[in-house]
Amino acid sequence: MPELPHPITGQAFASPVPPGTGWPGDPADADTPVARSADEVSELASGAGDLGELDARISVCRACPRLVDWREEVAEKKRASFADQPYWGRPGPGFGDPHGRVLVVGLAPAANGANRTGRMFTGDRSGDWLYAAFHRAGYANQASSQHAGDGLELTDLRIVAAVRCAPPDNKPTTQEKRTCAPWLDRDLQFAQPHLRSILALGSIGWDSALAAARRLGWEVPRPKPKFGHGAIALLRNETREVRLVGSYHVSQQNTFTGKLTERMLDAAIALLEPSDQ
Repeated sequence: MPELPHPITGQAFASPVPPGTGWPGDPADADTPVARSADEVSELASGAGDLGELDARISVCRACPRLVDWREEVAEKKRASFADQPYWGRPGPGFGDPHGRVLVVGLAPAANGANRTGRMFTGDRSGDWLYAAFHRAGYANQASSQHAGDGLELTDLRIVAAVRCAPPDNKPTTQEKRTCAPWLDRDLQFAQPHLRSILALGSIGWDSALAAARRLGWEVPRPKPKFGHGAIALLRNETREVRLVGSYHVSQQNTFTGKLTERMLDAAIALLEPSDQ
């Protein structure tokens, strides 16, 4: 497989990208430990000392064989419109402000989006919608998201996913979601001291956030709060109340059909800030 130039830096990379070779934002290096089973995911997630170490370990995970095969197959074959670009082809690490008071929980990297660019919601229509909305709300310094290294920065907000590898048909299995869950648990633990709100994109993001909060011993309403666009559930950790807000996912299926409009997305994002603050 020939190396191809990165669209921003011009540096040549193989597809998938080996860790520590200079891809913009790559948190890993050749010595980053690799999880190859569910037990190893749990061990490496809980043992991560900070967000940088966590993101590095996430970005080289190989615990789910079906997902590894799929993400790498996509990276090697490429969509025709991106045939001249290298593909990241690895799990998607978190992106954004490490001290952000807002955590966004999505579903998983898109096969030709984050799986290509190496950054959450970057390089596809979903990201176009999401980052434009975050820019309108003051969380992003620019409204577009083309590729890692394009200057995009987030303030007071960090983005993660329930599943960190691109799944076939955007449908991870129950076991894959379970295997990946410790990564989200650790993300939530690191966010806890400053976290104010969680934006769950889609029902999987909603359910994954609730499950992670329960595993960490947070107070979660029972019966389980029902997902919906604009739905709000109030969670409580050791120090404060955390507002969970639901939004329809920014998938093309939702945005093209009008199930999710820009106004609806803006309204959901506005709910992250309680009206009395």
